[in-house]
Amino acid sequence: MAMEVTQILLNAQAVDSTVRKHAEENLKQFQEQNLASFLFSLAGELANDEKPVESRKLAGLVLKNALDAKEQHRKFERVQRWLALDPSVRAQIKACLLKTLSSPSHDASSTASQVIAKLAGIELPHKQWPELVGTLLSNIHQVPAHTKQATLETLGYLCEEVSPDVVDQDHVNKILTAVVQGMNSSESNIDVRLAATRALYNALGFAQANFSNDMERDYIMRVTCEATLSPEVKIRQAAFECLVAISSTYYDKLAPYISDIFNITAKAVKEDEEPVALQAIEFWSSICDEEIDIMEEYGGEFGADSEIPCFYFIKQALPALVPLLLETLLKQEEDQDQDEGAWNIAMAGGTCLGLVARTVGDDIVPLVMPFIEENITKVDWRQREAATYAFGSILEGPSPDKLLPIVNVALNFMLTALMKDPSNHVKDTTAWTLGRMFEFLHGSALDTPIVTPANCQQIVSVLIQSTKDVPNVAEKACGALYFLAQGYEDMETTSSSLTPYFQDIIQALLQVTHREDAGESRLRTAAYETLNEVVRCSTDETASIVMQLMPMIMMELHQTLEAQKLSADERERQNELQGLLCGCLQVIIQKLGSSEATKYVFAQNVQNTDQLMGLFLRVFASRSATAHEEAMLAIGALAYATGPDFGKYMPEFYKYLEVCLQNFEDYQVCAITVGVVGDICRALEDKILPYCDGIMTQLLKDLASNQLHRSVKPPIFSCFGDIALAIGEHFEKYLMYAMPMLQSAAELSVHTSVADDDMIEYTNSLRNGILEAYSGIFQGFKGSPKTQLLMPYAPHVLQFLDSLYMEKDMDDVVTKTAIGVLGDLADTLGTNAGPLIQQSVSSKDFLNECLTSDDHMIKESAEWAKLAISRAISF
Repeated sequence: MAMEVTQILLNAQAVDSTVRKHAEENLKQFQEQNLASFLFSLAGELANDEKPVESRKLAGLVLKNALDAKEQHRKFERVQRWLALDPSVRAQIKACLLKTLSSPSHDASSTASQVIAKLAGIELPHKQWPELVGTLLSNIHQVPAHTKQATLETLGYLCEEVSPDVVDQDHVNKILTAVVQGMNSSESNIDVRLAATRALYNALGFAQANFSNDMERDYIMRVTCEATLSPEVKIRQAAFECLVAISSTYYDKLAPYISDIFNITAKAVKEDEEPVALQAIEFWSSICDEEIDIMEEYGGEFGADSEIPCFYFIKQALPALVPLLLETLLKQEEDQDQDEGAWNIAMAGGTCLGLVARTVGDDIVPLVMPFIEENITKVDWRQREAATYAFGSILEGPSPDKLLPIVNVALNFMLTALMKDPSNHVKDTTAWTLGRMFEFLHGSALDTPIVTPANCQQIVSVLIQSTKDVPNVAEKACGALYFLAQGYEDMETTSSSLTPYFQDIIQALLQVTHREDAGESRLRTAAYETLNEVVRCSTDETASIVMQLMPMIMMELHQTLEAQKLSADERERQNELQGLLCGCLQVIIQKLGSSEATKYVFAQNVQNTDQLMGLFLRVFASRSATAHEEAMLAIGALAYATGPDFGKYMPEFYKYLEVCLQNFEDYQVCAITVGVVGDICRALEDKILPYCDGIMTQLLKDLASNQLHRSVKPPIFSCFGDIALAIGEHFEKYLMYAMPMLQSAAELSVHTSVADDDMIEYTNSLRNGILEAYSGIFQGFKGSPKTQLLMPYAPHVLQFLDSLYMEKDMDDVVTKTAIGVLGDLADTLGTNAGPLIQQSVSSKDFLNECLTSDDHMIKESAEWAKLAISRAISF
């Protein structure tokens, strides 16, 4: 077989699909029959300089894919499979790969770099291949530049694959020395310098100790700043990418360098090629992100003992930085509004200006206003657009007091420009700016509204007119209507200024969805999103119009389900439309089902609900995950609105429910379905009992599976609580399965070594899900003669609460649920639980802490828990 490997790999890239499929089948068979021989053949192919470059590259790619996968469970299987191979075979494969690094073919050596890094990611954590870093470093001093380049690339990829704690500090120092030397201007080979600069980008996460040492940090910063001046554009770009990474990873170490960096970035923004200038702007955006995060975390209150001082780099740079960014706004591209993925200097500059406004607040306004006043009426569209973009960019951050006087003057001007400006670019940015005005400066929280009964009609009629404009302008006009409607969401009154225009707005948005060109610039999606928001924020006065809207949307959904013989593209568009229509119906059902004016009429209209359910079930016949998600959410809303009457749909719906709970591939569908099970429990209460065996079996299977995305697991635990609340003591038969699952998950969630924000967020959602399950189970058994069944589990629940309290890293949501569980346990188990609570290490401290909390939700839960505990302990 090895003899034929070259030909099979070439055939696998053939134009003829029959030849290609046959070759792919051969590769698959070879891998299944003898993995060791298969991987060795691939490594041999990659290492052989006499083989065609196409077969070598594919050999490396197939080898890499045999070691890695996107899905965690597949990745785990492949790693175990590699580690189970005979060590001598593994050593031969690794030797081939290291040999390939000195190949004159860059395609081959670069592919080998990636495979070596993948293997390092597998072996180094298992304390295997300890000699790898040393071998690579000895390569750096090799004479051929291409070997040096490939080795630096490998070191870069290795730092990306491997976690810093598996490489000892001595090796880290040597890697950084090699990389920084490769970046030095004394290195004559351009490819080597570029590989070194890119490797530094990946190695920065390893450099904590080096950045704490002044001399080493100075050296790294000097070489990086020098590389931003290289004659080679790719090296300059890579060096600025390093500065961007340094700005977020080592923000607290930047003070000595910041004025030099400002000069370097300013020069690049003004004079350099676009890819370099974009990174130079990104540096300041990144500094803004850091300072915004610090201020949000510390609420702007910095004492002398503040752990992460804010250096106010942006505030200091403001007088020079703002003019620099305003200048970039004039570098627009002709077609940027039509291209969804467009990104250029003007857009980057405007984005950065917006972040600067959020960082410094009011101070930015006097620096930007002269630019706006000077350019807003100029003949050249670029100047008018730049002035409008600058204005829109600074609307978030400064205080309403600072902005309102300006916005009140600007509003009329903007409405006129949206109607009359001859340039589509200007109209696009004007509609976006109006949307930002309504998003940040309109709503019940403001004392002086910018939208009043006096100007509301003009605003609405201009925006409606604008929804008929070219797609990119119409899409932004929809966005402005969205935020205009949203401003009325929290208003307590039964009437809003929009009420008289409600019908016209709905009509206009429906017309947009039917436009021939609605597929461009996300226009159709924007129109439906806005329609949903307008319905969501409507008042009882317009309920009858929402009632009339429902059959129209149902009819459209029906038509998409009837369409026959569609091409693949048409089918995709159809599925997207079904998702949008189901989403719209969900919002309408929620509105009609919760509004006093309509909820009884809606729930009683059986014909309507039957038709809705029939349409949603038909959507499940399509293969689109998005449409399935939206249909499932709409069914959840329908269950909530119809209550116990939803029971009649269960026999038919249950089949789809089960299929969606088994959908590990589209895990969002699975997660939403779990949530809908909760909605149905609340609607049907104990009428859901006949379906519980099937649902619980599937949920337990989901929890046990390593194929299901972890984010679905917390909602499954919450769902146990929903089921227990609905069926009460009948949950008895599931206790022996559910409780051990909750117990082991609880232990896991306490002892997580939390590394990053994502993990912290996940751990807290897992804890909350577990606590919601306990809460539902205790409440479900309350007053039942079977409460004794819960006694064996009570010590563990209290121990879990103790551990959470000791860890001191709960967020507010978990704290509220946790103190609630303490109350539920005391309330359900009564005096039986008294002694256990008194023995608990921290119940008393936890309760007292919550009783004095600033968060009124936590305080309320704690007061109820105190009452329940005092009854249980009888003091």
